[in-house]
Amino acid sequence: MTTRFGIFVPQGWKMDLAEIADPVEQWEAMTAVAKRADDQSWDSIWLFDHFHTVPEPSDNTTFECWSATAALARDTERVNIGQMVGCNGYRNPSLYAKIASTVDVASHGRLYAGIGAGWYEHEWKAYGYDWTEVPERMAAFREATEIIVKMWTEDKPVYNGKYYSIDAPINEPKGVRKPHPSLWIGGGGPKVTLKLVAQYGDAANIGGGNPEVIKEKLAILRGHCDKVGRDYDEIIKSTNFNVFPIDKGDDPQRATEKALGPMNREKFDRDNFIATEDEIANKVEAALEAGADYVIFYVPGVAYDLDLVDRVEQVAKRFA
Repeated sequence: MTTRFGIFVPQGWKMDLAEIADPVEQWEAMTAVAKRADDQSWDSIWLFDHFHTVPEPSDNTTFECWSATAALARDTERVNIGQMVGCNGYRNPSLYAKIASTVDVASHGRLYAGIGAGWYEHEWKAYGYDWTEVPERMAAFREATEIIVKMWTEDKPVYNGKYYSIDAPINEPKGVRKPHPSLWIGGGGPKVTLKLVAQYGDAANIGGGNPEVIKEKLAILRGHCDKVGRDYDEIIKSTNFNVFPIDKGDDPQRATEKALGPMNREKFDRDNFIATEDEIANKVEAALEAGADYVIFYVPGVAYDLDLVDRVEQVAKRFA
């Protein structure tokens, strides 16, 4: 499978719009990155599904994921648009399926519909969602995935589970992409998440760019595929990198000063690979050798410097 690449737009969740005061200008900065990617060779653009900033909740902007997805679908013409990943706890799965179907049509079949169990406890509680322990969240996630696929593939489906039920809902249109919108399942849990990928997913997202973790998780995924009779090779195996390209000899702190903004320097340096394009390419190569075939970059600072999109695209082009 040919390696493809995606890039996150600056949405505010990682404090990456904080240096822009006006919310309209923040939105336009996000849109500008989406349009730049649309004009280039990127396969996809991505958003996070969160309401509060990280690493700590703050009063800074975080644009809502699905309304932003729909808007960017109309602001772009070619690039696929996804969520890494949609939080199951924030929307009833039948509503999620309906929203995704609508956005798939609005984008003319360019939706990558991301789904995961969710993890940001503070956010759940602040917005009034019931926070449950991991086993219960994963069990609900399993039921939700089954319902989403039913909503996309069956007429008036019925489902009665412990956490969710549907009673012959009408979901028309079901979307444009066939046999249904592309379903990206995020997470590497071996007992639930990777099993759901084998059963229902068009793509997995695992490993955070770590070759050893990628290799380990993909071996588990292959085993699940064998058990359910799924073709392992038809599943996209994606992984994420947080990168900031610099020139050889540049001082990393000085080069990233504008991108840092109000973020903590120590955490910024820990969470992002600040390196030359050659060094970033070497990291990507290691992930591909471990079994990944799709790479998604998060690049801090793109809201303030669109040239960063161009520089990281040059890394991606090495693998075309």
